[in-house]
Amino acid sequence: MTTQDKLDLIKQVGEEIIQEEELKKLLESGEEVIAYDGFEPSGQIHIAQGILRAINVNKMIKAGVKFRMWVADWHAMANNKMGGDLEKIKIVGKYFIEVWRASGMDLSKVEFMWASDMAKNSDYWKLVVQVGKSNALKRFIRTAEMMGREESLDKLTGAHIIYSCMQVADIFMLGAKITQLGMDQRKVNMLAREVGPMLGYWKPVVVSHHMLMGLSKPANPVLTSEVRTGLAESAIQRTIERKMSKSMPDSAIFMTDTTEDIKRKINKAYCLEGDIKENPVLEYYKYIVFESLEKLGISEVKVERPEKFGGNISFKTYEDLEKTFVEKKVHPMDIKAVLIKYLDQLIEPVRHHFEENSEAKKLLEQVRSFQVTR
Repeated sequence: MTTQDKLDLIKQVGEEIIQEEELKKLLESGEEVIAYDGFEPSGQIHIAQGILRAINVNKMIKAGVKFRMWVADWHAMANNKMGGDLEKIKIVGKYFIEVWRASGMDLSKVEFMWASDMAKNSDYWKLVVQVGKSNALKRFIRTAEMMGREESLDKLTGAHIIYSCMQVADIFMLGAKITQLGMDQRKVNMLAREVGPMLGYWKPVVVSHHMLMGLSKPANPVLTSEVRTGLAESAIQRTIERKMSKSMPDSAIFMTDTTEDIKRKINKAYCLEGDIKENPVLEYYKYIVFESLEKLGISEVKVERPEKFGGNISFKTYEDLEKTFVEKKVHPMDIKAVLIKYLDQLIEPVRHHFEENSEAKKLLEQVRSFQVTR
């Protein structure tokens, strides 16, 4: 695989890359390139965290990047996930790993590392303090949206500020030259690029993946181009507002949802005929279905319908589907019915794993018994 091939593959993951030229030099350097993604274990895992993350990680691995998955259990405690109960958080973290095992993530090339292990290292906390000294308090407050918190002093705790310092320190302690997180983490990653050279480290390349939107109707319309480029501050905030929420179960497909759950949620999903702006059904096709054709055992998406409604129609690419949808030659209910079928197929191996594997089954039962907190 050439450097350009690797770059093209990573560009499929990154909705925004800062900076592309730096990434190219990194890939040409001959050194071991490490990327990381971090996650807070917090309740049941939805499809963006499960299947979409597996797709993105596998692409990075195929591009020759070594991947480190950061189980941010201490961060989840700081952010009061699972009521701040670290033992519950650790159980959820183990459950997440089982989901990825069943989702097709290439775990032979992924190293899972736990924040609770790193917390035993005094050098880590020294770096956390150094990061904290690098900027005024207001700069760290601005990164608070990565935790889904409002930028308001009366909404934040001291732990949230420590969280920001920890997340910057994580990058350098993990040896990550690439941060591969969602668009909602953009501000803290930009802070890391600023702080790294100040503390004798490097500027990490930021590969920000797309945040799959929730299934509910948007409160206010926004230009699709704004969301996709991720360059406008308002677009980034909008992405955060519309992403899936565990506190609103019908806003997302979860990795152990039943067939009936999937039917109910997709049939209720926002999908205005002919409108591609903020359309979660089309997003599921673009980022999940058309990325999983081989896994589904198909070469094209086939919509079956009676002749009176136009007869059967097939799509080899997402672009074909989008164009046909804009022209109103395919109805929302047509594509919803097919989407239900494909999502059910993709999630079935995960359901099966949690039914048949006794350890995984126990973890899921424990996670379901926990009350999810923000």
